[in-house]
Amino acid sequence: MKMNRKLSWMLLATMTMAFVQCKDSGDDVEPDDENELITSVTLKFTEQGTSNVSTFAYKDADGDGGNAPTKFDTIALKPNTTYTLAIELLDESKSPVDDITKEVEEESDEHLFVYTPSPAALLTYTYGDKDKNNYPIGLTGSAKTGAAGHGTLKVQLRHQPGAKNGTPTPGSDDVNLDFHLKVQ
Repeated sequence: MKMNRKLSWMLLATMTMAFVQCKDSGDDVEPDDENELITSVTLKFTEQGTSNVSTFAYKDADGDGGNAPTKFDTIALKPNTTYTLAIELLDESKSPVDDITKEVEEESDEHLFVYTPSPAALLTYTYGDKDKNNYPIGLTGSAKTGAAGHGTLKVQLRHQPGAKNGTPTPGSDDVNLDFHLKVQ
């Protein structure tokens, strides 16, 4: 009899746990927009008042993960100089190559570039473009270097469908790169 009760309680506990674990929350899960596959990032710094253009690139043929990048330039800029900064993004895994820059421009209310120098005194970035909601995008802008020094420039493309508010959060990264930065 005791064995029967133990078995009954164990069976009841197992059924209860199975019911609780399989219970439908009733919430429909919304699918997230996919992040972009970006295999190439090119930064073009044009020294203001001149036609001098310095181009720095990152290339990773298979995207994030997998094989190491085939190119990851060090950004070298003059001290105390103002540049116009433009960025270009490509998905070179497709034929023909997919210009992700155009897609970001078309979906500008879902994307935000964030440029973060470290140390902060190396470079100051000012946005030069805005989306339809008057939030910054970062496809173009102004970069002013400070005194000579070395550090990094983190370049992020934040994907923020339905949630863009002009700040880096919420969202996820389409791009997150730490370029070496030399101001000399």
